[in-house]
Amino acid sequence: MKAILALEDGRTFEGISFGAIGTVTGEICFNTSMSGYQEVITDPSYRGQIVTMTYPEIGNYGINDLDNESAQPHIRGFVIGQLCQAPSNWRATSSLQDYLAEHRILGIEDIDTRALTKHLRSCGAMRSCISTDLSAAEAIVAAQKSPEMAGSDFVKEVSTENPYLWEAESREWTIPNTCTGQASNFLDLPPAQHRIVAFDFGIKYNILRRLRQAGFEVEVLPARASAADVLSRNPDGIFLSNGPGDPAALGYIHEQMRQLIGKKPIFGICLGNQILGHAFGGKTFKLKFGHRGGNQPVKDLRSGRISITSQNHGFAVDPDSLPSNVEVTHINLNDDTVEGIRHKEHPVFSVQYHPEAAPGPNDASYFFREFADMIAQCK
Repeated sequence: MKAILALEDGRTFEGISFGAIGTVTGEICFNTSMSGYQEVITDPSYRGQIVTMTYPEIGNYGINDLDNESAQPHIRGFVIGQLCQAPSNWRATSSLQDYLAEHRILGIEDIDTRALTKHLRSCGAMRSCISTDLSAAEAIVAAQKSPEMAGSDFVKEVSTENPYLWEAESREWTIPNTCTGQASNFLDLPPAQHRIVAFDFGIKYNILRRLRQAGFEVEVLPARASAADVLSRNPDGIFLSNGPGDPAALGYIHEQMRQLIGKKPIFGICLGNQILGHAFGGKTFKLKFGHRGGNQPVKDLRSGRISITSQNHGFAVDPDSLPSNVEVTHINLNDDTVEGIRHKEHPVFSVQYHPEAAPGPNDASYFFREFADMIAQCK
């Protein structure tokens, strides 16, 4: 079926629908990863957004049961160049087409994603509409009338309602090797040495897996958990997760974080980094088109080390707004935006990118060990 992709500035693209049919609106963004579309689709940080994949063919290895980053898809719509009609992978349990149809997600293919991405890089992120029902003019109006991302609180839509202990499969996947005695597809987990709580602002499963692999026992708490509730559990450390929406709209969370700084070691990722920025007294701002993909270069200002990182965010911490007792530890080499901060007096640090990847490189996975070392020093 024919479909239309319309942007709020009046630009339109004609394509072919797949997955569900109908009309959907949301902020459109692009992801430059060459693989990992399943992880992107199920990442809660994409709540409220229509995602464009810049890699030309999507769906070639299907969908499987192990690579989801949450219990369901969170994207509003999916924009691609070409849909693979014959996915092939021994792990696949369904096709991308069937998966999106099952979850009522609108997809549109046969789009010039290069032209679309260049337009978004020039004009910035904007609201958009995918429709199989509306005319081009009607779709433009629908995009213009849809809510803006700035000021949106999607955390309340994706966070868990009740606390739970993470006990799902967390072993690292590997290829069996009879020469080394590795007979299974999974590596054994180390014993849990530290007990932490993790705020769920839209937490990815692979973060929880990597925390468990690093020796943490993790209890996941709702985003609205109070500082008193956290401290009553007396954890060894506190983790702040990724998540969707505008960090400036989360004042109720900022206040609880202020009460936790200095009480326990804290580590934050992505939205967790921005929330800490606000808790420290700083501010955030909206990026022109965001950082999304697995090829973002980041420099550690303390060591000079360069890492290629996985990222997914549309907002950034304003370095000039941070107090003197907070230092910027990492910057993005593409645009010099803040990629990491650390408190000079308390055991609190965070990064804007995703050391757990999924998808993406593993250059930054050492942060989980740093968190474990920090907790061990504070015990």
